[in-house]
Amino acid sequence: MKNRFISSVMWNLLLISAGSAIFGIGLKSIAIPHGFITGGISGLTLLIYYVSGLLSPGLWYLLLNIPIFLIGWIHISRRFFFYSLYGMAALSAAIDLINFPLPIHEPILAVLAGGVLMGAGSGIILHSLGSAGGLDIVGIILHQKLNVRVGTFFFAFNLILFAFSFGFLEADLVLYSLFMSFISSQTMDYVLTIFNQRKMVIVISDLNDKIAGEIHSRLNRGVTFLDGSGAYTGKIKKVILTVIHNYQLKRLEEAVLSIDPEAFIITENTFNVLGRGFSKRKTY
Repeated sequence: MKNRFISSVMWNLLLISAGSAIFGIGLKSIAIPHGFITGGISGLTLLIYYVSGLLSPGLWYLLLNIPIFLIGWIHISRRFFFYSLYGMAALSAAIDLINFPLPIHEPILAVLAGGVLMGAGSGIILHSLGSAGGLDIVGIILHQKLNVRVGTFFFAFNLILFAFSFGFLEADLVLYSLFMSFISSQTMDYVLTIFNQRKMVIVISDLNDKIAGEIHSRLNRGVTFLDGSGAYTGKIKKVILTVIHNYQLKRLEEAVLSIDPEAFIITENTFNVLGRGFSKRKTY
């Protein structure tokens, strides 16, 4: 149990550290040299940094997160708080320690590269049991206390942030920044999907007991029998339901069809699976 706990902690810290480094490269090496801003607290950080010319982006990010974490101490779980505290410190350090610009001169290419890197970094961080601070904590608190959807809050905050930015930045830079934020959000969703997506498989066959045993032994996956009946024949039969990792799909098809070549197999993508052998619920 102790070794499992240590492994879990090290894995989550590794995810947060790697994600922070990737996000930091996208922000410091691409977004800042081109004068772009991002969404969320990091975007507000850059806007303050551009306008004031004081301190550093990493330090501004740290300062803006202090009141958020003071409120978060009361309203979120200690595990999520401390992982997020580490994430905030790791991202602040990455932003300030990374000092090499990537040689990307075309703004549209910078938008694509920056959006992909920051989205990938965010997705890796959010796959851990924490976050990098910022709007994640505020959104969770508002959802818990006022039932405000996290996505709705993010959208409203970024809408105000980018609208406000038109008063301080060139219109082209703001529009490029909007496009970069869109690319970042799409990449983040894709990275989270890669981590969490599984295959839900339904198998209809007259040899379901043998097929279930083969799935247990060959793939080491659980099987649930559902009661079903044919609409035309009225014949009652058991239907197999199982959830597998993506890479196991071909092995499952081989196992099923080797027993019953006439079996009917239905495969469906799932965005997230919680439970033994898959993801664990994140406690906020």
